[in-house]
Amino acid sequence: MSAFGIKIRRNTSAAVVASLLFVAVTTGCQGVIDDRIPSMPVAINLSDPAVWNTYGVSGFGMHRDFILFQGLIQPAGFPYSSINCTGFGGVLLISGMDPFTSEAGVPLAYDLACPIEREQTVRVAVDPETLDAVCPVCDSHYDVTMGAGAPVAGPALTGTKKYGLRRYRCIPSGQGGYIITD
Repeated sequence: MSAFGIKIRRNTSAAVVASLLFVAVTTGCQGVIDDRIPSMPVAINLSDPAVWNTYGVSGFGMHRDFILFQGLIQPAGFPYSSINCTGFGGVLLISGMDPFTSEAGVPLAYDLACPIEREQTVRVAVDPETLDAVCPVCDSHYDVTMGAGAPVAGPALTGTKKYGLRRYRCIPSGQGGYIITD
């Protein structure tokens, strides 16, 4: 007898169980898709403490956009070089809680492009009251301070597939700042 109360020959039970497990996994809970935005290089060097203190984020919810696209340069005055890249739609750097380690006050980085709209110039913006990143076109909301960029409202959450923001890595430098990379 199998775990499902079905009489199965011993040599076929493993295949049946594997098939049932495959069906359960593929039709079960749907995860968040966070790679809908095209993969583009990301390299923002905030490793120098003076640069980090000027352009980094330190308090929960503090955020900054980094955009280097067709003449648009944000933040103004940032010392971009020829090796800097800001992803597909730009980079949102925000201080929050790492959802994978629960460490608070860490820098988190996401692509600014909305995964529903998938256009380089349709960028999410942080709502100062909720600290969600919100798309101005489709009105999808994303949890960027504690939810790894997962959707919390709008078409990104309620559609047939759930789309989250593309995440980037914030690697601590030995000098006190961070390097943002893909």
